[in-house]
Amino acid sequence: MPLEFKEAMEARRSIYGICNESTITAEEILEIVDHSTKNIPSPFNCQSQRVAVFLGEKHLEFWNIVMETLRKRVLADDFKAIERRINGFAAGCGTLLFYEDTSITKGLMERFIPYKESIPDWAEQANGMLQFAIWTQLSAAGLGASLQHYNSIIAHEVKTAFLIPSDWRLIAQMPFGMPTEEPVTKVFEPIERRVIVIE
Repeated sequence: MPLEFKEAMEARRSIYGICNESTITAEEILEIVDHSTKNIPSPFNCQSQRVAVFLGEKHLEFWNIVMETLRKRVLADDFKAIERRINGFAAGCGTLLFYEDTSITKGLMERFIPYKESIPDWAEQANGMLQFAIWTQLSAAGLGASLQHYNSIIAHEVKTAFLIPSDWRLIAQMPFGMPTEEPVTKVFEPIERRVIVIE
């Protein structure tokens, strides 16, 4: 039975221990991505959010690019921890890359001059909503995931290797798979510090 929305929000956590198995089919994963991308709001309904879905060998190829790109930038003595981390992400069954189509947001900035400075922020916020929606649904389906940000380090190499459109700007990466560990205990700030009621 599907989790209620509040329960699904609570269950969504960063899971770093994952394996190359899935509780749902590739078709069901794609349905989550497609449905979320279609229905998540965006500024002026511009629909600038983009997702690249990496499964199977392409998922492994992606993380190999990340590994080799970082290897060139990090001293050998410091690389062991990074290598373990990247291998952990590669151990999953897939990765989602979240992009913004900058051709759309640039067009909005030209059309809506009074909001020009705010539009990139709004587009980023819309992408965050998409990440959250997909992540929560993957979690509700029994998959573990985390959000990574190797963006500027790998963007060019990934764009070249997988023929990603030139106007797409990389925002985040989400490796996922069957969880092999429990999330760490989460400590919450008192809600009174984070929410105020003005009457």
